[in-house]
Amino acid sequence: MRILTSDQAVLDHVAGRREAIVGRTIDWANINSGSRNAVGLNAVMDALETTAKALPATVERIPTHGSTSVADDGSVRTEAHAAALKISARPSAPIQVVLTGHYDTVFPADSRFQTVTTRADGALNGPGVADMKGGISVMLAALEAFETHPNRHGVGWTVLLSPDEEIGSPASAPLLAELGARGHVGLTYEPALADGTLAGARKGSGNYHLIVAGRAAHAGRAFDEGRNAVAGAAILAAALHGLNGRHAGVTVNVAKISGGGALNVVADKAVVRFNVRVPDKAAADWIDAAVRRIAAEPPFEGLTLDLHGGFTRPPKPMDAAQTALFEAVKAAGALLGQDIAWTPSGGVCEGNNLHAVGLPNIDTLGVRGGDIHSDQEFAWPDSFVERAQLSALILCKIASGEIDAARLKFLRLETM
Repeated sequence: MRILTSDQAVLDHVAGRREAIVGRTIDWANINSGSRNAVGLNAVMDALETTAKALPATVERIPTHGSTSVADDGSVRTEAHAAALKISARPSAPIQVVLTGHYDTVFPADSRFQTVTTRADGALNGPGVADMKGGISVMLAALEAFETHPNRHGVGWTVLLSPDEEIGSPASAPLLAELGARGHVGLTYEPALADGTLAGARKGSGNYHLIVAGRAAHAGRAFDEGRNAVAGAAILAAALHGLNGRHAGVTVNVAKISGGGALNVVADKAVVRFNVRVPDKAAADWIDAAVRRIAAEPPFEGLTLDLHGGFTRPPKPMDAAQTALFEAVKAAGALLGQDIAWTPSGGVCEGNNLHAVGLPNIDTLGVRGGDIHSDQEFAWPDSFVERAQLSALILCKIASGEIDAARLKFLRLETM
């Protein structure tokens, strides 16, 4: 593998766009787009759509379905979500690349962390500069440049920018599954680590909400007539916590117990919320069965239990397809003077969803940065061109066949 003259022209195209790639990231990050901020999400969607329409591609907003959520009072509600943005070119080409990202952030509309600044060391500090408005800008820059390559016609590509990744992709998961099943290679733009290291194997993640219903009563006059849902929830939480250490690589985090009220009232409702992480499908099956056994047995008479949720991100192990793809990306990086390494991660992202439906993928092709999900979130400006060039070269080498996308897909399907 080497950089050809046509490849170099693509790389030079990226380098010449540095100011725009960084600048539009700042503009987008200055618009709050917390996952439940409908106004902000729509504003960012407008900005992304304007940028996307400069590409020789079809741009469309894809409505998403609602999802159910469990409120702290135990009520089950239907929640609406913003649309996804789909950008596609050459859908009939023999090789199809799926590129994904999300335009929501973890920062709600009333967050005090709203604007981008430049730190004394030159890093950008702002909401979403790394996770992942910077990644979206890198992705689009790579595509803009790739569309000047003479071999582009053999590769079709589809971008899906979703509004709900930070809350588990409840609305966009079906869209990810549909695209992933049809693609050969996936590229996702979560931030890399500050030194450029990629996420390799990822654990799977499940979110559960266990509603505990009891019977209210006066705590003084009629205590024995009540059935305390909060007490039941505490017993159940302890049982769930007790699953830790019983299966290799499995963790259960009891994150929150909601319920109760006045001190003189026996609580009649409570909700236990917990997350599980697993290394592989066998572990996922084990913990799901264990959770359902606990949720099927009220800890004392008079309580009823109702379990909601499950796995939103299946495990993503380093199988043969993943290993081959990472090695190809490492080789492409070496041509650019980038030393590409990868490490296992307990975190999850859209790459988990794509892998589950048979799509080999790299899911940390975004900017170099860190401290995401906090008001210290940062991204290194020099990494924007660096990472866009890496993606652009990957696309060039897929187009030339030096990265054999069809073989990667075959390897992935063999392990399903």
